[in-house]
Amino acid sequence: MSGAALGLEIVFVFFLALFLLHRYGDFKKQHRLVIVATLLAWYLCFLIVFILPLDVSTTIYNRCKLAVNSSPAENNGSYVTLAPSKQKCFKPWSYIPDGIMPIFWRVVYWTSQFLTWILLPFMQSYARSGGFSITGKIKTALIENAIYYGTYLLIFGAFLIYVAVNPNFNLQWSQLQTIGIAAANTWGLFLLVLLLGYGLVEIPRSHWNGAKRGYLLMKTYFKAAKLMTEKADAAENLEDIMEEVRKVSESIKYNHPLRKCVDTILKKCPTEYQERMGRNMDDYEDFDERHNTYPSEKSLVKLHKQVIYSVQRHCRTQVQWQILLEQAFYLEDVAKNETSATRQFVHTFHSQEPENKIIQYFYTPTVEWYWECLLRPWFYRVLAVVLATFSVIVVWSECTFFSTKPVLSLFAVFIQLAEKTYNYIYIEMACFLTIFFLSICVYSTVFRIRVFNYYYLASHHQTDAYSLLFSGMLFCRLTPPLCLNFLGLTHMDATISHRNAQPTAYTSIMGSMRVLSFIADGFYIYYPMLVVILCIATYFSLGTRCLNLLGFQQFMGDSEMTSDLIDEGKELIRKEKRKRQRQEEGENRRREWKERYGNRDDSTRNRVVHTDQKESSFSETTNNRPLSKYTRSNGRTERDRIELLQDAEPLDFNADSINDDPLELDSGRYQPGGRYLSMSRSNIFEGV
Repeated sequence: MSGAALGLEIVFVFFLALFLLHRYGDFKKQHRLVIVATLLAWYLCFLIVFILPLDVSTTIYNRCKLAVNSSPAENNGSYVTLAPSKQKCFKPWSYIPDGIMPIFWRVVYWTSQFLTWILLPFMQSYARSGGFSITGKIKTALIENAIYYGTYLLIFGAFLIYVAVNPNFNLQWSQLQTIGIAAANTWGLFLLVLLLGYGLVEIPRSHWNGAKRGYLLMKTYFKAAKLMTEKADAAENLEDIMEEVRKVSESIKYNHPLRKCVDTILKKCPTEYQERMGRNMDDYEDFDERHNTYPSEKSLVKLHKQVIYSVQRHCRTQVQWQILLEQAFYLEDVAKNETSATRQFVHTFHSQEPENKIIQYFYTPTVEWYWECLLRPWFYRVLAVVLATFSVIVVWSECTFFSTKPVLSLFAVFIQLAEKTYNYIYIEMACFLTIFFLSICVYSTVFRIRVFNYYYLASHHQTDAYSLLFSGMLFCRLTPPLCLNFLGLTHMDATISHRNAQPTAYTSIMGSMRVLSFIADGFYIYYPMLVVILCIATYFSLGTRCLNLLGFQQFMGDSEMTSDLIDEGKELIRKEKRKRQRQEEGENRRREWKERYGNRDDSTRNRVVHTDQKESSFSETTNNRPLSKYTRSNGRTERDRIELLQDAEPLDFNADSINDDPLELDSGRYQPGGRYLSMSRSNIFEGV
């Protein structure tokens, strides 16, 4: 089994990252380089989280092996190992051979750092650029990232000057490498504590509120009112941008040098706007026939960027509106079915997507009623209590993990108890649950936060390239300090535990933080304690209240603005529900009409076809024979049938004799017994 667990987790994490990226990104529309770069960033970060417990169990086995094989004299050397148990050390099932983990961590860590500090910021600016050529986009990306890179070089330079001025340090390559890692981890830890403090409270609370159907329904109404405002704003913004595109398209003709740029912009517009603009094109006019002021290439680049953003935002709001409607209809159905005496779940609308037959067989309306109306609320409450317990343990350990005698961190206590008996399964499960919960608290906050419309991760393939790349940057910057924080909570980091025990392979790659004592003994120890203040602020919704005071509408139960938006959203959902019901009623009536009169319509259609065939055969025979008295009536029947097919207006006919044929007057003949007003343009005013 050596290395098998590592290989299985590498494959599993890859498909996990691919699944999440497919949910948020669009493989068909977005550029392949954006998809590959984001997938690689997510994959490396998730891989660190899943592989680190294997590194911990392998390190504990190596310590045990070192303690058994070393003599008392050797124990006074560089490593002071733990006392081995009476039983002989056995190899864990997930043991990774020596030499593999250091190479693995070195490749993963430096690849993620290259992505987050160099490649992803450049691709982010490149993807959002409105340039029409690769050279122009690269130039724009370099200019935008000049300030960005300069800021981090300034931070690294400050650490470098500190080490150079201090006479106790001799600058070497390994120390410079450690300074760079410390600078990156310091920035990541600063952001990590902010996101962790929010997630530790919000995740248990969201699951507890998930058991309150009334609360969820009110919040859905609130979201509907806000989303409708955003949807209308996106549609209005798109109309304004399309109007500018239309003016530019009409001013720049086919032989203008910038026409290729305009065509590139038109390809990014929605199909209905492209057709509308194509009908108004006058390409026969040369651009130099009229002395007009034409837009510059710089203004077209700006317009191109606005078109990309407005179209993506409009599509995103449309999809989110449909998803929110389905969620609101579902919550209203649950509220109605809770008082059902039959205990069978009844949906107001049928699902638009075909359901799996296996799921339909097991997930019957009765099973669905028991799950949705009885079991699911209790499941969410129990899950919320478990998550809240984990949050309390994390907060306690974050405030006490620096204490080694006695050991106050609960995670360190659990790992050390398992280390004495060398229960590797328990060690790996405890480490995995710990780091997985920390990752959920941090990463879920990354998926939830929204910086206006600048950064927004939207599900159902509605996330733009800029937000995907930005999320990859955040993951790569948050994961290394998250792992170091986990090793500190479990006292597997020698910098925290102050033991000369064999370090983990991940810690050996990160380097000794003792090079910067004020970072290792100060910032890394006391800054995580701020998570307590952030948890208290999140529990009392201080951030939400501040945003609400600043004019950003947030869901608050005791706010008058919130109640007004809830009423507005409820009315919007009611209108959409009536609209959906009318559509389904119309479809049902058409289906019933087709089922009732479908055969009769087919027989009528066959009879008409048979009659037409007889008429066509009769006309062919009359054409082969000389003209007779039937020729006139047959021609009259044919002309009447042509007028009926063309929906012609009724003719002004007032003949004295029935046998008179007014249609023959079109040939110039005039019947004295009748008055006929011809429909041709040349004869329409002849009687005036």
